[in-house]
Amino acid sequence: MQTILITGGTGLVGRELVNRLINKNYRVIILTRSLKNRVSAENISYALWDVKKGTIDPAAVKEADAVIHLAGAGVMDKKWSEAYKKEILESRTESSRLLVNTLQQTAHKVKIIVSASATGWYGPDNRDGYFLTETDPADPSFLGEVCRQWEHSIQPAENIGIRLCILRTGIVLAKSGGAYPEFKAPLKAGIAAILGGGKQTVSWIHIDDLCRAYIYAVENAALSGIYNAVAPVPVSNKTLTLTIANAVRGKFYIPVHIPVFILKLMMGARTIEILKSTRASAEKIKRAGFSFLFPEIDAAVHALENTGSKIGTHKAPAAPIHEQEQV
Repeated sequence: MQTILITGGTGLVGRELVNRLINKNYRVIILTRSLKNRVSAENISYALWDVKKGTIDPAAVKEADAVIHLAGAGVMDKKWSEAYKKEILESRTESSRLLVNTLQQTAHKVKIIVSASATGWYGPDNRDGYFLTETDPADPSFLGEVCRQWEHSIQPAENIGIRLCILRTGIVLAKSGGAYPEFKAPLKAGIAAILGGGKQTVSWIHIDDLCRAYIYAVENAALSGIYNAVAPVPVSNKTLTLTIANAVRGKFYIPVHIPVFILKLMMGARTIEILKSTRASAEKIKRAGFSFLFPEIDAAVHALENTGSKIGTHKAPAAPIHEQEQV
């Protein structure tokens, strides 16, 4: 039985990933800032870390065969004040440095780190038909710089002989939280809310495929470096919105374009990411042998609305604020 040490294990992606790991007979240690109300179960336990204080339970590190690193403050949780932008960045970079420094200073058996990153790395895809690939440079925008520093902060793990795989994740579609319920919320009033003109491309991934990608990276020694964790067929915001509307309401909804000025009033600087077109390529991870259960949006939405996540029955606890979100 291999042991996986996971950061951000009580967040949206982390919870589902823990479910699948347990069902595959892995032992999971979840790093957390507090053990209050944490109840260990079969094959799952908790260990303390404190990124701000630079501390981590060394016993947990010594037990681990692999690390999955998901921790980071939620990018869309709050308005981007200077203080919160600093938190978004440092929650990623400082946690990565803490992991690497601990591994450098502690006897361990860790062979692989799979670290989150995001398609926020990329700038807008201004070329018709062009798919952004892992070799494209980081965008100089706030989120592009966050992703650049995020990835840079975990890369020293390679210098101590650890295989490193970084997954740049698109918009995660999950029934239990994140962006998907936000897309659905206006449908309660019969409104399909298309953001701006709706032509901006959305690179998305079903949560089942994302969890499978993390485990695939752990289990396949040939995978190293950076991969886009996105479905092979991105869609426009309008297509995504109407696909969800059709699944939820049938024909009983009204498409409404939300003007940019209203989005700016509601979201502030975050609006730039909502309206940015990001057409990321899934070809590299496909060439590495990964196959998608949900390559197209119709099947993904149908699965979410009719069966929910296919990941097993173990239920990890709800997330405290900021333990795991994607950029």
